[in-house]
Amino acid sequence: MKVIKYTYKFRLKPTKEQEILLNKHFGSVRWSYNYFLNQRKNEYLNNKKSITYNNQSKVLTQLKTQEETDWLKEVNSQSLQYSLKCLDQAYQNFFNKRTQFPKFKSRKSKNSFTCPQFVRNEGNKIIIPKFQEGIRMVMEREIKGKIKKATISKTPTGKYFVSILTEKEHTPSVKTNQSVGIDLGIKDFLVLSNGTKIKNHRFLKHYERLLTKNQKHLSRKTKGSKRYEKQRIKVAKIHEKITNSRMDLIHKITLNLVNQFDTIYLEDLNVKGMMKNHKLAKAIGDVSWGKFIDVLTYKAEWNDKEIIHIDRFFPSSKTCSKCGWINNSLTLKDRTWTCKECGEVLDRDVNAAINILNEGCRKDISGGTSDYKRRAKIRLSLESTGDEAFKEKTLI
Repeated sequence: MKVIKYTYKFRLKPTKEQEILLNKHFGSVRWSYNYFLNQRKNEYLNNKKSITYNNQSKVLTQLKTQEETDWLKEVNSQSLQYSLKCLDQAYQNFFNKRTQFPKFKSRKSKNSFTCPQFVRNEGNKIIIPKFQEGIRMVMEREIKGKIKKATISKTPTGKYFVSILTEKEHTPSVKTNQSVGIDLGIKDFLVLSNGTKIKNHRFLKHYERLLTKNQKHLSRKTKGSKRYEKQRIKVAKIHEKITNSRMDLIHKITLNLVNQFDTIYLEDLNVKGMMKNHKLAKAIGDVSWGKFIDVLTYKAEWNDKEIIHIDRFFPSSKTCSKCGWINNSLTLKDRTWTCKECGEVLDRDVNAAINILNEGCRKDISGGTSDYKRRAKIRLSLESTGDEAFKEKTLI
């Protein structure tokens, strides 16, 4: 038994009055973030000085006493302060070279605010500051553990959600003493070293014609009109469907991988660099490698399983998994090839997955895994033949 951080996400059904107050929270938090981001930028450009969180927190308190900005008192003060902490963290991430420079928030994208304290659940309602009567939730499961904070969000389709962060006890899955190598790809979502292939459903491509049609209709509407808003929601719903379908597949696959294997070996590929290839960028974005790795990583941590990354320059596809001969003439068009050394006929992606597993095990035995356990992005590959039990569990 171990304590983990677990997030519950529920759909909210606020009343008309609650919707108005929620939108005030979204706007105030966004305004606060943008106002103090602009303040930091101007201070550095004009005086070459940086402003700390404590200094800006005092300014925020003063703004509430001024007539032009006294509307800030209508929303939860802790949510405003939390937006300043997020801004401060964004600056630290930028200067530590973990991300890009903070950007101004737009009301056209996803709106959200966080309540870091005084969050509780009563029945099917979530109670937060300024909403003591509670906001109704569509609850399909019970909230377990200690509630730490809650984030309220509004999607571009106009739906309200709450994400409740909790700390709860978790029993890790049973150890299986099994290892697997995974080759991620575009032709197939992934290929396991045991021969299992999980189909790439290409969700964006599936809805592309419908999306193109609705985006064309949207481009012909007058911005700000009721018809424009109605058509914008139609387009947003298609994007939402694509995202939900993709995440549903990722959660099913990662859960079964973690339950079946104790050690998972992956290639450390330069996804950001690969996205610069305009011929592949759309397909790479559709398959969502980065999100798959993120979800697999935290589920592995929950269950005391290991994710180990193999050197991105290791020639997994070109190396024969039987004898070790390297085929330097292999191209992306070659889905199967014959080893000139041993005569073995190899499936490109299954061969790569086996080589990833062998390389990972070899590094494990030599004690060199410390260089491979760092968090990283990766690569993909391949069709639906292989382990029938695994495919049945993933509902594919």
